[in-house]
Amino acid sequence: MSLTTLRFVAPAAVLALACAVAPAGHASTLSSTCSQADLPLPDPACTPGALNPDVTQSSIGSTICVSGWTATVRPPTSYTNALKRQGILDYSYTDTSMSDYEEDHFLPLELGGAPKDPRNLWPEPHAGSKNAYSKDAVENAVKKAVCAGQVTLTAAQNAMLTDWTTAKSVLGIG
Repeated sequence: MSLTTLRFVAPAAVLALACAVAPAGHASTLSSTCSQADLPLPDPACTPGALNPDVTQSSIGSTICVSGWTATVRPPTSYTNALKRQGILDYSYTDTSMSDYEEDHFLPLELGGAPKDPRNLWPEPHAGSKNAYSKDAVENAVKKAVCAGQVTLTAAQNAMLTDWTTAKSVLGIG
């Protein structure tokens, strides 16, 4: 069974097989092709985002607002590269060079995104004016606002999941 099939079919028998041959939870999405129509956002059917249950408004002082915390939860590239390779195929990118993409957490780790859930990971292009690099700057600004008490964690998460390109203006931080 191919990784493409595993990524998009979720019956119990396939999920059991997926655990043996693909990163955990790799069979979580519903279609076999992801659309590029929403770029610079991922296809919401393929990459809707997912929360880390350990990060809540009451835990931010011991999680996301601690310098270096994301390094403690960030998955290794040995895990994310398999998802990136498959995601490049799933999104039907014509450029298939792994180095031209960042396997990005749609809801950033810095804002309580699930570290290993494939629903929160996708191959975000480096190309274009709104790309993986420009999203990083938005993530940092929004995290800073959350940790400073300017916005709530939930509001920040909702803004990022709705449209990271407008998150700062929606939240009134810049």
